[in-house]
Amino acid sequence: QVQLVESGGGSVQAGGSLRLSCRARERSVNIFALGWFRQAPGKEREFVAAVTWSGGETHYSDSVKGRFTISTDNAQRAAYLQMNSLKSEDTATYYCGIHMTPAPDFGLRMPRTYDAWGQGTQVVVSS
Repeated sequence: QVQLVESGGGSVQAGGSLRLSCRARERSVNIFALGWFRQAPGKEREFVAAVTWSGGETHYSDSVKGRFTISTDNAQRAAYLQMNSLKSEDTATYYCGIHMTPAPDFGLRMPRTYDAWGQGTQVVVSS
């Protein structure tokens, strides 16, 4: 079973920054794309950002575009989400997921298409 480990969550004031990390424990797992999603209490899991592993093509939700940056370190089999200018509405538990087979771009925004997930890391932004 593929294990993804997230870290970097915490509490920050509005306008601050956090950097989330996601790392695959198994070096043999094939990663075609990685996505970050978030889920606030009582709400559905929401797409935040995604990146294709080989081409580095990035995708962002409109709500985070210009504030968040997704990046990868292929050698470390890790991905990062740099979150700047945080707002109270960014408060949620953040999850990373991976595609282990090729997926169309529209699939990157759909959580049900992902093959494995991390345990989540909580982000709290106070205003």
